Amino acid sequence: MGFLQVAATIVVVLAALLHVWIFVLESIRWSHPSTWRAFGVRTPEQAEVLRPMAYNQGFYNLFLAVGALGGLALLFWAGLPYAGRALVLFTTASMSAAAVVLTTTGPGYLRPALIQGTLPLIGFVLFLFV
Repeated sequence: MGFLQVAATIVVVLAALLHVWIFVLESIRWSHPSTWRAFGVRTPEQAEVLRPMAYNQGFYNLFLAVGALGGLALLFWAGLPYAGRALVLFTTASMSAAAVVLTTTGPGYLRPALIQGTLPLIGFVLFLFV
């Protein structure tokens, strides 16, 4: 395995782990005020209104992470390099696109979008050349 493939793999694993963490925050730890603050929620009433949406959105993030990790598993352990590469490219592109969409919701969302989208975008670009 060459340096570029190792770098691409590490970046995709980090992107997946970040999306698992986002899942944990949105779907498991949503009832904690520290989580609300991370998402700009100011009151328990706002948090309760947003809870179903956050729960659902958390699972979207989890599914993208599982897809990226599954793609790596197909690529390296299942002997299906084309399917694995395609799945990695699809999931990292989806993560990156979701970050772009997040920027359209307002100027306050640029930082979260950069956090959410930078690793997947780097992983996507690296995997294009692997």
